[in-house]
Amino acid sequence: MPQKIIHGYKELMAKAEAEVESIAAADALALQKRDDVVIVDIRDIRELEREGRIAGSFHAPRGMLEFWVDPESPYHKPIFAEDKTFIIHCASGWRSLLATQVLQKMGLKPVKNMRGGFTAWKEAGGAIENLPEKKSK
Repeated sequence: MPQKIIHGYKELMAKAEAEVESIAAADALALQKRDDVVIVDIRDIRELEREGRIAGSFHAPRGMLEFWVDPESPYHKPIFAEDKTFIIHCASGWRSLLATQVLQKMGLKPVKNMRGGFTAWKEAGGAIENLPEKKSK
């Protein structure tokens, strides 16, 4: 017999949507030019290699995000200790919505979710860059 899920993804996302600020890609596009804003891409590296990334964004894989944000973690990345606004995105906004909720609970502020993710960014005409070619040995 299959395991019964107590809280499904729709419930989790609805709760997160009520707790975090989500902004449109067009608004993120306007904010990207500011020095006090960091756009954080939480997609898997294979997604970045395949599709590119938002120009100037910082890549923090979803699986490492909490560890990179926490200054007590041996994996902490100093960018998350800066006095910045963090805009989190994934491909379509689902993973980033849940990730933004967790980061907010951890105390990272201000942090916002980009509604529609990378897909919405491209549709809004945002700049995309490809990852540098890997050098073969």
